[in-house]
Amino acid sequence: MELLTRDFWYDLPEELIAQTPAEPRDSSRLMVYSRAEDKVTHAHFYDLPDFLKSGDLLVINNTKVIPARIFAHMDGRETTFEILLLRRLDYCRWECIMRPARKARKGSVLRVSDELTATVEDAGEYGVRTVKFDFDGVFEDILDRVGNMPLPPYIHEKLEDKTRYNTVYSKTEGSAAAPTAGLHFTPELMERVREKGADFAEVLLHIGLGTFRPVKAEKVTEHEMHSEHFELSPSAAEKINAAKREGRRVIAVGTTAVRVLESAAGADGTVQPCTGETKIFIYPPYKFKCVDALITNFHLPESTLIMLVSALVGREKTLELYNTAVKERYRFFSFGDSCFFM
Repeated sequence: MELLTRDFWYDLPEELIAQTPAEPRDSSRLMVYSRAEDKVTHAHFYDLPDFLKSGDLLVINNTKVIPARIFAHMDGRETTFEILLLRRLDYCRWECIMRPARKARKGSVLRVSDELTATVEDAGEYGVRTVKFDFDGVFEDILDRVGNMPLPPYIHEKLEDKTRYNTVYSKTEGSAAAPTAGLHFTPELMERVREKGADFAEVLLHIGLGTFRPVKAEKVTEHEMHSEHFELSPSAAEKINAAKREGRRVIAVGTTAVRVLESAAGADGTVQPCTGETKIFIYPPYKFKCVDALITNFHLPESTLIMLVSALVGREKTLELYNTAVKERYRFFSFGDSCFFM
């Protein structure tokens, strides 16, 4: 039977959508589901080491979110344009989402500030625009002054501390959204994970348009994923392959880490060092090649992310677990609670 997008729907009360991050980071709740035992345990994220084994390898995405949301005006017009930077194409050109897109036509010139202007060079679907920025100085420094953190539209509270929309291990700037499964880690918790005998491997995936584009197709197979840049270093590949070879668990921290691992893995589960673009779309009955377990947040209904979780856990079981989380009053989405599917 062909899967439909509506097959991944669940009812979520609006008050369960987290508006602010947990404080401290690791105080968020953690739902642990053992597939082997078909058992659910309710804990907190600081309890994570209790559910790990010596030898486990946690794969984390070290991308860093930039203040990618900026606002601009056309001279002589009152309209305010929102520009969301998605992907850098070269020194001064970016792929962006613009709103209102219909007024941002090819050739339009918008003023962000006295030190930054933007010219629309190409117009695509879903509000996507190619924009050339003109500026004097260092673009990143200007962006720090004029940009805002690109929080998802369902978060209405102002984020007082910009660092809370980045992981404590973020390094390489370029994402338009955070790899939110990693927001729960603190340096102290990471050290406790190492004390348990587990280790970390770092990969990179810059999160872009795919995160913001809803699944509009009725049939799951008709949805087209947008490409995202990823990197898997030789040292990370060596760690991952050693774990697979020795029968140790490879635990993806977040769906972005899953996308990197499964994009780079061969049929035998080993990965090759690589840099490139991935459009991988994971949904049932996908068979995982490298990933053994997953730490992730609770995702939007009918999203590609809940489809990915369903490929690992099973669609009916995923919806059952999500409904349990609703009954238990877990917090959902980017600043919400976490789950460990092992």
